[in-house]
Amino acid sequence: MTMKSVEVRRGGISSIIRRLFSIFSKKKKVVLGIYGPVNSGKTTLANKISRDFAGVSVGSVSRIPHETRKIQYVENVEIRVPGGGRLLMDIIDTPGIATKVSYRTFLRYGMKKEEAIERAREAALGVIEAIKSLDRVDIALLVVDSTKDPTSQVNFVIAGNLKFRGIPYIVVANKIDLPYSRPESVIKSFPEEIVVPISALTGENIELLYEKIYEVAKR
Repeated sequence: MTMKSVEVRRGGISSIIRRLFSIFSKKKKVVLGIYGPVNSGKTTLANKISRDFAGVSVGSVSRIPHETRKIQYVENVEIRVPGGGRLLMDIIDTPGIATKVSYRTFLRYGMKKEEAIERAREAALGVIEAIKSLDRVDIALLVVDSTKDPTSQVNFVIAGNLKFRGIPYIVVANKIDLPYSRPESVIKSFPEEIVVPISALTGENIELLYEKIYEVAKR
């Protein structure tokens, strides 16, 4: 598989640079927010970054949708890249964003109706909390499941929110360890963004992602 990354979009780049200049002229630490649809691998990625550089996990993962229903944090994670570059970050792992949350989804996983309804309520509140957290974020990762259609409404809604707020972001085409992944589809769907294909589970190509985070932060 040939790994590719697409450079940051030209449209609006001046506003991004101005925002970053303002951020880094005042702050020695940045806040990295991790966003994406349900079960795209956000918490797995947050855990990978945190374990690599801080030795701790951010949260638990599950095959059941909306396992993460509250914002999860890990502070003072310093990533290091070749050449001696260092970047101190706080990581925010957010609940999966969905346009619809139904308790019937959880019934399929053996939950009783009362438990499924409560889970759906918590998941809906988690979506709201994830959107609100954008106010605290300096850089974002949009995690896309490369085994699914990347042109989903959720992916474009998240990207649109990030662009509207002037938050620089990287599209992460996750799950390239799976034989039916299609990272090239993610690249084609986000032709003006930085796209990095990785496997958060196995760590494949993760070093390139660290380098891109550092490059975006230092622009």
